[in-house]
Amino acid sequence: MRRRPVDHIDLAHQRVRIEGVRFRRFRGTDDFSAMVSIMNACNRVDRAEYNESVEDVARVFAHLRNCDPSRDMLFAEIRDEPIAWTRIFWKDEFRGPRLYCSLGFVAPPFRRKGLGSYLLRWCEERLRTISVHHPREIPKVLHVWTTDDVPGEIGLFEVSGYAVARTMVTMTRPTSLPLPPTPFPEGLEIRPARPDDYRAIWDAWEEAYRDHWGYSSRTEHDFVAWQQSRLFQPNLWKIAWEGNAVAGLVLNTIDDRRNQWVGVDRGYTQYVFVRRPWRRRGLARALLTESIRMFAALGMTETYIGVDTESPSGADVLYSSLGYRPYQKHPIYRKPL
Repeated sequence: MRRRPVDHIDLAHQRVRIEGVRFRRFRGTDDFSAMVSIMNACNRVDRAEYNESVEDVARVFAHLRNCDPSRDMLFAEIRDEPIAWTRIFWKDEFRGPRLYCSLGFVAPPFRRKGLGSYLLRWCEERLRTISVHHPREIPKVLHVWTTDDVPGEIGLFEVSGYAVARTMVTMTRPTSLPLPPTPFPEGLEIRPARPDDYRAIWDAWEEAYRDHWGYSSRTEHDFVAWQQSRLFQPNLWKIAWEGNAVAGLVLNTIDDRRNQWVGVDRGYTQYVFVRRPWRRRGLARALLTESIRMFAALGMTETYIGVDTESPSGADVLYSSLGYRPYQKHPIYRKPL
């Protein structure tokens, strides 16, 4: 008789309508390839514009916080072949509650059979177990997210008692659209980023980011991970300086792998921040305009940006005025722990 591997878990999963399904723990780096295969199969079906790689997953796992994969991950498999996986972690919102987060992927052929519901319940139970050891006075919420192109996931969250806490929207803009005249604020200049500037840029980004909904403080570990990212591309950044002070920035990228996956030539103007002393002077508009011109010169046919639809800064109005139009919605769901 074949012996069951020691990492398999006996779980009550009567509601999972998949013959032969079993659950097990994370087995280390040997699991990365299966994780990537499942993620990319989901991304194709769900119009999620990501093409993951084993290197990407390894990089994420090298910098995990508040997550022990040996205890905080669960895999579902049939005949030793993974068909789904899930992971949990927690983090503190800067001006909000402690967030207990779940993410997971079920391979498309095995959806709508109760597996996603089961994995979500497992995540919630694991997160509640973790939260027992955290201070009682800290506000605590369960936190998940999706896109509007995954109705099954939206239905799962809503029937499980989650409600939309915020909606993020991604927007795109053809680079061929004319740009309005945008004078650069007096006393500021754009200079290339040098390695000696990375710390000042990171600190300015952190400072400006604190005013955004959902912000969680980052650490020195995150600073190192940022510089090791596949999309760390200082040559594309637009940084506004006043003397030696960073006034604002757009951390532009070109994700060749993602562009090939989606079939576009796109520049990503994802991270737009202006520090408080330099706000309300047209700096964000000027930096975005410079970024769009740069991407057009580089042969990109569109640019892409994300925005919080409820941002008090009116960022969505600014982006719309520059020709960006909504592309996808990304609702964030929460419920009390």
